[in-house]
Amino acid sequence: MALTTLLSAPVTASAPAATYKVTQQYALGGVGGWDYLTLHVPAHQLFIARDNRVMVVDTTSGKLVQEIPGMQHAHGVALVPDLHRAYVSNGHGNDISVVDLDTLKVTGKIAVSGKDPDAIIYDRASEHVLAMNGDSNSISVIDPTSAKEITTIALAGNPEFAAGDGAGNVYVNLEDKGELAHIDSHANTVRDTWSLAPCEGPTGLALDSAHKRLFSVCANGWLIVTDATDGHQVAKVAVNKEPDAVAYDPQTQTIFSPSREGVLNVIHQDDADHYTAVATVPTMKSARTLALDPTTHTLYLVGAKTAERGKPVNGFTLLVVSAP
Repeated sequence: MALTTLLSAPVTASAPAATYKVTQQYALGGVGGWDYLTLHVPAHQLFIARDNRVMVVDTTSGKLVQEIPGMQHAHGVALVPDLHRAYVSNGHGNDISVVDLDTLKVTGKIAVSGKDPDAIIYDRASEHVLAMNGDSNSISVIDPTSAKEITTIALAGNPEFAAGDGAGNVYVNLEDKGELAHIDSHANTVRDTWSLAPCEGPTGLALDSAHKRLFSVCANGWLIVTDATDGHQVAKVAVNKEPDAVAYDPQTQTIFSPSREGVLNVIHQDDADHYTAVATVPTMKSARTLALDPTTHTLYLVGAKTAERGKPVNGFTLLVVSAP
C-alpha cells in the first residue's frame, strides 16, 4: 500500500449532502497490515482485522480496548450478537476463529475446506456465517450453533465482499470476473451471475434493502449500481481508484467509497435510479476500508503513514469522518 501524510481539510459538498470531513484522528500504532473493519454499534467497539490479531477500539474515545491474538492473516470479522460471538476469517489458517464478545477472547476454531477465507458475513435469514474463500472460488457455509462447516457453494470466480438482505438473498462480488453473484442462502445455491462491466476488480459491496439496489466499488474507479431483483445495471459513478469497501447510509441516502489514493468519495442517492457525486473528502493514503455507524452517521477508516509493500507499517491511525 502506498502512503503519504494525513490531510483533514474538508471539501464542501453541494446540496443535499452534508459537509463531511475528518473530525478526529487517533494514533493506534502497532505492526502488521490490516483488512476489513467491523462495527459493533451497541458496544461502541470497532473490530480491526490486523494480520496476527484483531484490534478492538472504543469508538467513543479512540482508545485500544484489547487485542485478540492468535490469528493467521485475519481478513474480516462477522458479528452474531444473539450468540455473543464474533467470527474471524484466518486466510493463512484456512479456519475461522470464534470470539466471545463479552470477554473478547478466542473460544475455538472452525476448520473450512476452502482456501484463504477472506470476507465474512452473518446471514440472518439462514442463521449461518458465510466465509468467502478467496483462493478456491467458494463460500463456506458455517452453522454457528454447531461450530461446523455444513456445506460449500461453488462460484464462477474469486469472491470478495458480500451482503445479504435478511430474506435469503446474498450477493457477492467476483473480483477476477468483474461480476456479481446472487446466492439463495436457504438452498445454498447460486441463482444468477451478473456482469458489472465496465468494472474491473470489484471489492466492496453494500446493499440498499428499501430500494433493492447494490453498490459495488471497483479497482479501476467505478461505483456500479445494480438492481438486486434482476441484475440489470442502474447507474455507474466515477470514484477514485482502488477502494476496498463501500457503505450506504439509508437515512441520509448517501454512499461512501474510500480509496487507497487517500480520498473518500461521497455520492448522494437522488432516487433509486439516479446518483450524484457530491464530495471528495481528503483522508489518508492507504485508508481504503471503512465502517459506518448508521445511528450517528459517523464513518471510521484506518490508514498508516507508511504502508508500502515490503516495508514495515508505521503510524497506524484511526480516522473519524463525520458531518458536524
